[in-house]
Amino acid sequence: MKRNYMRKLVNTEKPSLVIKDEYQLHTLSNGIRIAHKQVPHTQIAHCGIMLDIGSRDELPHQQGLAHFWEHMAFKGTEKRSSFHIINRLENVGGELNAYTTKEKICFHASVLDAHFDKAMDLLADITFHSVFPDKQIERERNVILEEMSMYVDSPEDAIQDDFDQLVFPGHALGNNILGTAETVNSFGRKQLFEFIDGNIDTERIVVSSVSRLPFSKVVKVAEKYLGSIPHRTTSRIRSAPGMYAPVIQEKVRSISQAQCAMGQPAYALADDKRLPFFMLVNLLGGPGMNSRFNLSLREKNGFVYSIEGNYTPYLDTGFMGVFFGTEPRQLAKSISLINKELRKIREVPLSTIQLRQTKVQLMGQLAMSEESNMSFMLMMAKSLLDTGKVDTLPEIFAEIEEITSKQLQDIAQEMFNEQNFSYLTFLPE
Repeated sequence: MKRNYMRKLVNTEKPSLVIKDEYQLHTLSNGIRIAHKQVPHTQIAHCGIMLDIGSRDELPHQQGLAHFWEHMAFKGTEKRSSFHIINRLENVGGELNAYTTKEKICFHASVLDAHFDKAMDLLADITFHSVFPDKQIERERNVILEEMSMYVDSPEDAIQDDFDQLVFPGHALGNNILGTAETVNSFGRKQLFEFIDGNIDTERIVVSSVSRLPFSKVVKVAEKYLGSIPHRTTSRIRSAPGMYAPVIQEKVRSISQAQCAMGQPAYALADDKRLPFFMLVNLLGGPGMNSRFNLSLREKNGFVYSIEGNYTPYLDTGFMGVFFGTEPRQLAKSISLINKELRKIREVPLSTIQLRQTKVQLMGQLAMSEESNMSFMLMMAKSLLDTGKVDTLPEIFAEIEEITSKQLQDIAQEMFNEQNFSYLTFLPE
């Protein structure tokens, strides 16, 4: 017997329509929001269904279950086998994909806009009508165990997962998204349906779309495949991490290069300091070759091939980390150079010229990232779930222009005290 895990609840609310400068928003009667940006000069339609469910919503015995669901969604629905799911869009030159984060699960597709209807049909099917065949569960369990082994064999990835546990000990945000071998081996159909039943909330689901199609067409197709999904809310409450205390830890691994992670919790999504802090992290360790960490450790000293500064805000906290690999004999000196840059930005305010350059660089990077229609589609859905709105580039630029050198220095003094950092190091045997 095929099971429909959606409860049939009555909802009398009428759909609503909101029009913004860069996107349009429509809410179905079941609470699912449809966000669309029309881009005239493209033949590709990017669309996705993003759910406000992630690995942090798992109970201890469920570690890895959100990611397991993401995998199993492709393995069979009430009307399609895994073979038909895989080939539905591939046969017309499209792409189907998914990912899981600490707070989100997303199923998304890219196709010629002539096949937009097919894409939405398939996305709705795998999101809401998967049946999780037992045979497929056993096969995919092995796939995920292999995925876990792959990450363990990649120290630059493994150290990021292990560092989360140091910064958020005993909390779901510190757990590996993939779970553990023990939990993954325990999952079956029952556990998948229980997790979905306990977390699905149609008011916390966004269907996002970017294409040249008119908004009316997008809404019509979304209503066709999602309008019959019953309204559903959940009483789930996300618990915030406990008090943070810095930890220093070393691990010996079968590697040839030392890997290092250093950082601490940071500002949450709704914090007013989030954007200026993002600017600071970008200045120090962003993707630009002229980041201060890259100039110091790579260009001036040749200690690293790459070094990354990362800031990830969550609902009720955030994470800031610095990651790099180097020869063991250069490890202490590399950390010293990083701390030197942190002290400098705490003690020396940015000059007028430096502040201007920092703002212009960040605005350019943000503008280029928006040039990717798929990236914008995913960002639009995440932003609506996290903040209830999608800030336009002019709005973001206006906020950046208001940031002062004094504000950045105050934040640097609060966040860049290396005495408050946790350190994790992988050392070669």
